[in-house]
Amino acid sequence: MNRTCLKAGPALLLVAMLGHAQANDASATTMSQRVPDTYAQPAKRVDLGHGRQLNLRCSGSGPQTVLLEAGAIADSSTWFRVQPLLAARTRVCAYDRAGFGFSSEGPMPRDLDADVADLHALIRHAGLSKPLVLVGHSLGSNIARRYAGKYPSDVDAMILVDPPAQDIGRFAPAWQKDEDTLSAQRFAFLHHCEAAAEKHELPSSDPELSHCLGGPDPHASARLNAVNLSLKSRPAFWRTVLSVLQDNVRVFRQPVSARETHGSMPLIVLSAANTYADALPRDRKGLEEARARTQAQIVATSSRGTLVHVPDTSHDIQIDQPEAVVKAVEQAMRMARHSPE
Repeated sequence: MNRTCLKAGPALLLVAMLGHAQANDASATTMSQRVPDTYAQPAKRVDLGHGRQLNLRCSGSGPQTVLLEAGAIADSSTWFRVQPLLAARTRVCAYDRAGFGFSSEGPMPRDLDADVADLHALIRHAGLSKPLVLVGHSLGSNIARRYAGKYPSDVDAMILVDPPAQDIGRFAPAWQKDEDTLSAQRFAFLHHCEAAAEKHELPSSDPELSHCLGGPDPHASARLNAVNLSLKSRPAFWRTVLSVLQDNVRVFRQPVSARETHGSMPLIVLSAANTYADALPRDRKGLEEARARTQAQIVATSSRGTLVHVPDTSHDIQIDQPEAVVKAVEQAMRMARHSPE
């Protein structure tokens, strides 16, 4: 999540956060491609047991499967530009994590361990062929790294799309101080939205509650917008958002662990050019330093780690330049086929 606009109120901050969870992200004004109506219905609901299902979208064919892991509060639609390009070359799957899109709510808290457990169960119950190529955007890169650390034999390669800065307070203390102050307001507003959803009061014409859901996506059809509005009006969605964002505070306050290692696994980090374009001038240098340090540490976790700078991109490289993600996937797959001695 690109956390900027720090002087905005909690309602506007929430709209900004949810905007980054949708496929019409920061690059909406430049997109020529509409979000397909296929995202208005589930694809394949994979039964995990205990009454829970995760929505899985697979396309293409090939001996190896690429699995796409969305950002913090995004669903599989964030990959709407990348997935068809990859499907022309290989088997590719994206899914909605618990509580998002068409997937069932999961047990709380929704932290990295919960997401990794769900992903492992999904791969097993869906019968996805291993080893996989994992592609993670934003928080999805943290999930992919945690999964590869716990189940290294399941993963052939990783492509991490603009991994977020960790340990930001060390580099941008004024930003962190503002963030700590605004967190209380943000979570209070999220609880307000959750309470309204519990009472079936969303969507609402109330001036404050209207900010919970934001406006329609101009690049989606009326049908898809109506479905997304309904999905985000569920109490389960708000419980999940709250839990994920609360855990984010803990995850991103810490540096990359010195114990993290991925051996000689092909690992490509794509770094966006303009992640902090909207940050306050006093904060931007520190934020950029924190992200550069984080991404360098991640690259160093593999003897075959590579950092690729992608020009003219926001944090959402998968939307701004989907071809860059596809190129990285193809490079990583070639690297995996030619393992070092």
